[in-house]
Amino acid sequence: MSKNKVVVPEAKAALDKFKMQAASEVGVNLQNGYNGDLTSRQAGSIGGQMVKKMIESYENSIKG
Repeated sequence: MSKNKVVVPEAKAALDKFKMQAASEVGVNLQNGYNGDLTSRQAGSIGGQMVKKMIESYENSIKG
C-alpha cells in the first residue's frame, strides 16, 4: 500500500509517464503496476533521476 498521494489527481498520468522515462534513462525495467521486486538501489536511481530532471527544469524556467 502506497502512502504517496498525488496532490493534483489530474497529473497522475503525467507523473507515471515521467517515472517510466526516468527509469528508462537509468536502465531500470519498470513495469506498469506492482514493482516491489526492484532493489533499493534501482528505486533510488529512478527517484534521483526524477529529482535531477525536476531541478533542471526549474533552473531552465528561472534563467530567463
